[in-house]
Amino acid sequence: MISTHILDTTKGAPAADVTVVLEQQQGSSWKEIGTDKTNTDGRIVFNCPKEKGIYRLTFKIEEYYKTEEHFFMNTPIIFNIQNIDRKYHVPMLLNPYGYSTYRGS
Repeated sequence: MISTHILDTTKGAPAADVTVVLEQQQGSSWKEIGTDKTNTDGRIVFNCPKEKGIYRLTFKIEEYYKTEEHFFMNTPIIFNIQNIDRKYHVPMLLNPYGYSTYRGS
């Protein structure tokens, strides 16, 4: 139901071996749903229940850039799922000094 993909736009290649944590908001706190590392194609598919709610993906990009100068640290993306009949793909375009994201298909 929830997947992600990281493309390193500086290298023009997928960002492999990046830890990503998926959480669901529960009141004023967050419940971890899963943690995984991107594969060689920069992708993760989380096996999670189909539930409405607010979710957070935290990309551990500080680990990814540990040997390179970079500005951003671990980067959370928070999103709201209302339609549980569809898949949610949340990709990240990444470089050492910026990132962008969008709701993919």
